[in-house]
Amino acid sequence: MVTVADTRPDRNCGGFCRREFLRIGGLGLGALTLPQWSVAHANVLQQRAFVRDKAVVLLFLAGGPPQHETFDPKMGAPSDIRSTSGELSTALPGVTFGTDFPQMAKRAHRLAVVRSYGTGNGGHSYVSTVTGSNPLEAAASAIYARLAGVTHPETGMPSNVFFLPEAVQPGLKLGKAGGTGDQHTIVAPGLLGPAYEAFDPTGGSKLTELMELRIPSERFTDRRSLLQKLDSSRRWVDTTGILDNAADRQQQAFDIFTRGLSKAFDLSQEDRRTLERYDTRHVFQPAEWQKYKNLARSTNLLGHQLLMARRAVEAGCGFVTVSDCGWDMHGDSSSAPAMTAMRPLGGQLDHAVSVFLDDVEERGLSDRILLIITGEMGRNPMLNANGARDHWASLTPLIFAGGGLTMGQVIGQSDRRGGDAATERYTAQHLLGTIMSTLFDVGKMRLDTGVSRDLAQIVSDSPRIDPLFA
Repeated sequence: MVTVADTRPDRNCGGFCRREFLRIGGLGLGALTLPQWSVAHANVLQQRAFVRDKAVVLLFLAGGPPQHETFDPKMGAPSDIRSTSGELSTALPGVTFGTDFPQMAKRAHRLAVVRSYGTGNGGHSYVSTVTGSNPLEAAASAIYARLAGVTHPETGMPSNVFFLPEAVQPGLKLGKAGGTGDQHTIVAPGLLGPAYEAFDPTGGSKLTELMELRIPSERFTDRRSLLQKLDSSRRWVDTTGILDNAADRQQQAFDIFTRGLSKAFDLSQEDRRTLERYDTRHVFQPAEWQKYKNLARSTNLLGHQLLMARRAVEAGCGFVTVSDCGWDMHGDSSSAPAMTAMRPLGGQLDHAVSVFLDDVEERGLSDRILLIITGEMGRNPMLNANGARDHWASLTPLIFAGGGLTMGQVIGQSDRRGGDAATERYTAQHLLGTIMSTLFDVGKMRLDTGVSRDLAQIVSDSPRIDPLFA
């Protein structure tokens, strides 16, 4: 039995429980049932009238990316403060980036750089960053799943997905992000409950057991076995012709699983030239993992992670979180010397993001997909005794691209050291509000009686970064 459901527990007047949004059973015997599919579909679409046709891809640089070596070089500061890699000009007059980002610099007119943003978090704790410290302690991605529904009403695609490097290369078992902390806390559902945790196709989250995609437990040890099972079922049905005379909705429902879900996570389905275009392995060679100790916690797979994110959005996912770990840069025995990890990490980030921006623009998706790049904290403006940078809570890199928001600007300024905000300070609460205002029509949401008061208040009260909406 495989079930896709909207986990909101209430029933409509016809007695249909939205937890049973779609059910397919007994495929081996040729049976295919869709209880009240039309009723469920109409109800879900009506309830989600405040959900915009937008998607967020949150690229989380776990470990704490440095603001100086990325997008705020401060080359006028003393040598123990300014960027260790220098700066380069961008497409925006007077705006410079670190030298590891030449491709993003050329596309700066398609970016919005926030230089006065800080999470207020000085450690490897991801929860406050992604939740904006809301009372439910729920990540923005989980709030989206709760309000938009766990699955897309037409494609059946999970609305909230999490891509670790293991999604591209199984068996990595990195386990940690930035040295400490479970990466799954980046998509923490908080008090909303595990049903709204992000779908991780590699397994490892509680949603593996509780989400609306259910198969017998002995087959659920690995999400890849699910994809293989779906592919096998597809081949069996095509060979036997068992659905040749099935109703349109039955055929559509089966296709949701066997063609939509499995193919969305399968990069072998992608065009070879696109795969090569996104490939970041030439930027970040395996030999460098051995040269720099901390790179053992990193991968060179970010390009293909972002490709999977684009494919998921096209299949109906509204919130994709991509984790790129290894951005912890103390220059000590557990990390690369000084700031030398910036070259491979920054290089693959520059390539992956630039290809992603070009790809979604060519596909006409730039206004629909909002890419957000940030981490749980920034780095100390003063170099430490190792020539590296320790944790810093006051400023954190934050970049936006697309989503129909106002790009080609720098928002806010840091002080002369790059250690604190010199203009209006933006916080994780502003990030949450910006995400919510992008994904939802907040005015319509306030009028929707099906939205809980707690959720409505979180969305309504979260401030946003207003220059993005100017």
